[in-house]
Amino acid sequence: MITINLRPGQKRKRAGSPFAGVAGRARAIGARVKDPLLIAAAAAWIGVVAWLGLVWTTNARQLHVLTPRLEQVRVEHRRFKNFIAQKRHQELIRDSLVSQIGVIRTVDGDRYVWPHVMDEVARALPAYTWLTEMSPVSAGGITDSTDSTSAARALTFKITGRTVDIQAYTRFLRQLEASPWVEEVSPLSAMTVVENERPVTAFTLNARFHRADSAYIHTVALSQSVR
Repeated sequence: MITINLRPGQKRKRAGSPFAGVAGRARAIGARVKDPLLIAAAAAWIGVVAWLGLVWTTNARQLHVLTPRLEQVRVEHRRFKNFIAQKRHQELIRDSLVSQIGVIRTVDGDRYVWPHVMDEVARALPAYTWLTEMSPVSAGGITDSTDSTSAARALTFKITGRTVDIQAYTRFLRQLEASPWVEEVSPLSAMTVVENERPVTAFTLNARFHRADSAYIHTVALSQSVR
């Protein structure tokens, strides 16, 4: 496009800057606004908007970084939740079994008290010595077969027997005291009597049943296959 200057005496004006109008309008607005509180309020709003934008940008960046970690934590949470549920179920089964075993031990724990007592007494009995009576006793005398569980655990029994050798009697006391199932063996009387036209030593003693340590307990199966 060709431009012709019809007034050669005048110089052509340069094209103004595109930002000149904006700067001029800003200066005009600044000239019209004279209230300092309004300026401060506007500056505060600008600062708040800038701060909110910075916070939003920072939070968006952190959210982008933490989202994969959140998914990973959720997966671990579900896995551990299932593990804890299985563990609690197993603990319930274990507690139920322990309770049942406790009931069984309560019922069967004292069922074989007298077999233990008779077995230990027979094991400690020396040769040429025999028993005539063995019965439970208490502070008030002889008890019946309806003793409670606590009474059976603290069972005190009386043994009456005969021997042709006084040394066998003392040996019987020592061997009975050495048993892990018997304690507090105390002789009550020992005298010579005539039985079947022969002099023998009649003795009476008391002892207490004592549950042995687990090292002395040997269990066997109730039924065994026979070939």
